Amino acid sequence: MSRTTKLVALTAAASLTLGLAACASERDPGTSPTTAGGGATTTAGGGEAGGLIGIAMPTRSLERWNNDGKHLDELLKKAGYETSLQYADNKVDQQISQIETMVNSGAKVLVVASIDGEALGNALEAAAAKGIKVIAYDRLINGTEAVDYYATFDNYKVGTLQGEFVKEQLKLDSEAGPFTLEPFAGSPDDNNAKFFFSGAWDVLLPFVESGKLVVPSGKSPKTNDDWKSIGIQGWETAKAQSEMDNRLNANYQDKKVDVVLSPNDSLALGIEQSLESNGYKPGADWPLVTGQDADKANVINMLADKQAMTVWKDTRTLGDQVALMVDQIVKGQTVEVNDTETYDNGKKVVPSFLLAPQVVTKDTVKSALVESGFYKASDLGL
Repeated sequence: MSRTTKLVALTAAASLTLGLAACASERDPGTSPTTAGGGATTTAGGGEAGGLIGIAMPTRSLERWNNDGKHLDELLKKAGYETSLQYADNKVDQQISQIETMVNSGAKVLVVASIDGEALGNALEAAAAKGIKVIAYDRLINGTEAVDYYATFDNYKVGTLQGEFVKEQLKLDSEAGPFTLEPFAGSPDDNNAKFFFSGAWDVLLPFVESGKLVVPSGKSPKTNDDWKSIGIQGWETAKAQSEMDNRLNANYQDKKVDVVLSPNDSLALGIEQSLESNGYKPGADWPLVTGQDADKANVINMLADKQAMTVWKDTRTLGDQVALMVDQIVKGQTVEVNDTETYDNGKKVVPSFLLAPQVVTKDTVKSALVESGFYKASDLGL
């Protein structure tokens, strides 16, 4: 895959966010929160200062989306905006309805973490017709020109970090092998999933082709473009567990799996539950399992030697950057981006801001996740 990615240091984003926070006014309590469809909350937090900002999140069922929604909502309210934060329970029709309500309520900007990146065109085109700007949050929205900006982490890099970790841990450049590998990919309706898989598979496929890595289940995509063949719909933990159960039962009666390429922590959790239920024990018997997001349960599993690594995307910095972009849009300022070539949604190349991810292992949990304030030591049993 040909890619051009221009990253700006996270410190730059952080300093810009401090500027946003500095100009934010403290708000009076205002009206009491009122509940909307899908268990969402709309809070009057000073609309006269900045207007309504709609925040559409996919689900409460994954820890990271709760954290993302809460953080962005708090930042925008502190900056003087009225917010409508909605969670759609992973139901596309519900998210469309929530976006339509935001549009009809006069939102100035929509921040959308889509459930299905192909399904929002009509709703967003209605927003564009009213002059409402749209920021795709962490998941690219495809098939429409009515998306103005995209903010995310370098998703190809996420996969590259996972692939390189496997390569280094197994010493694939020097060890003879073969090692047994079971690769997984994310939800087929999530545009990010193809970047995660491509980044990892560009590192690992040569070793599969040479025979140093073997995939006993046969679920080994021939190219990056075949990633959906091993995708787990909805990133569901239970579906990943069931799939891993099936692979182990059908292909590992007389052998052990050495490594499982999991693109994120929700799938890794299901894979780890499957491994445990199939008699694997932490230690030399346990395969190397990758992940992403630094979810609490997975970090605890890393500390218990059930997961080798996670790619941490400090979503606080993503929320910081998106809050800044919202403020720049509303004030008519130039919106900062650092990539204008990579993310083609089928209708346009969407101007994007990419943040840098990092690998966290058992040995760096404290320095990366605790000392940064992402978790308290007590949250992790430390």
